[in-house]
Amino acid sequence: MIRLDQLTKTFDTPQGAVVAVDGISLEVPKGEICVLLGPSGCGKTTTLRMINRLVAPTSGKVYVDGRDTDTVDPIELRRSIGYVIQQVGLFPNKTVRDNICIVPDLLGWDRKKSRARAIELLELVGMKPGEFLDRYPRELSGGQQQRVGVLRALAADPPVMLMDEPFGAIDPINREVIQNEFLRMQQSIRKTIVFVSHDLDEAMRMANRIAIFRDGKLEQCATPAQLLATPANEFVQSFLGSDTALKRLRLIKVAQAMRTSPLAVAIHEPLDKALAVSRESGLDSVFVVDEHGRLLGVLDTRDNIGRSGLAMEYAKSVRATVTTTSDLRSAVALMFTHDVSVLPCVDDTGVMKGWINHQAVGRSLAQAGTTP
Repeated sequence: MIRLDQLTKTFDTPQGAVVAVDGISLEVPKGEICVLLGPSGCGKTTTLRMINRLVAPTSGKVYVDGRDTDTVDPIELRRSIGYVIQQVGLFPNKTVRDNICIVPDLLGWDRKKSRARAIELLELVGMKPGEFLDRYPRELSGGQQQRVGVLRALAADPPVMLMDEPFGAIDPINREVIQNEFLRMQQSIRKTIVFVSHDLDEAMRMANRIAIFRDGKLEQCATPAQLLATPANEFVQSFLGSDTALKRLRLIKVAQAMRTSPLAVAIHEPLDKALAVSRESGLDSVFVVDEHGRLLGVLDTRDNIGRSGLAMEYAKSVRATVTTTSDLRSAVALMFTHDVSVLPCVDDTGVMKGWINHQAVGRSLAQAGTTP
């Protein structure tokens, strides 16, 4: 969808020519998020702005959906590409409704259609249209303003979006909320996005692939898992930091790592059955579930228990559970916090779907980065 071919930008300064971007070539497939990452002054924002020709390339080509952007009127090009910046840039004298509709209005959309689009988008991010449509930017929180800035970029339904540190000015709690909202939205809208960030954790959370820059050059472009598993050189390895194993845990969902071999017995089953499950699994924990599979308790076979009766009679409260949609870093944190060696994995209704132990975590880490 987006292809950069030997893209270069040189600026003339009183001290001489400065190469800000030096022969960058990369591709962003349709529907993916590519995060440009690197130290300050490495050329990532200049690269981003060459895609919609806010900065004219010195040499090289930019192709959007197979079309050479040199052959497109710059104004037409910019109106066809969503653009979000850190400072949001909402018009203070316009309502939320009119801010969102800026580009559709410029494109000559029917007013009824464009206003309906504003309502649709506000609902997409959980902002009640009746409450927010007629507000002005000064009446919004910083996080709400940022949401409206993103919606404005989406209003004309562009296939491509450019985002320049869009969440950088938001406090950490709201930033994570908005990032999660955006990722949820991306699952349905599937835009092709180039995203500049200075935050490695944000890049790991948001990106399908990450492009790491240094001094105007592209050092490596890969999926987050591949990047952490096989950094291309010492610079990339240093940039990623020493805790790459912890970062890799965040990339793996519990559903991918959990084991599904039997480790539970039903509420009505005898203790003998639970002990047999323990022996077969080689683990000391056996979980007790109701007729729907929801967790009721956990049995520790190391305890001084008898050999008769129902398993539920000997079960204790479950200290912690993790949802299948959580990441492995959350699972490991729960295991250490609650001092459990086996962590049950549940769906949103509390039904047990599997379990995780330290061996399962280690196996998933060993496999991470071996597939695209």
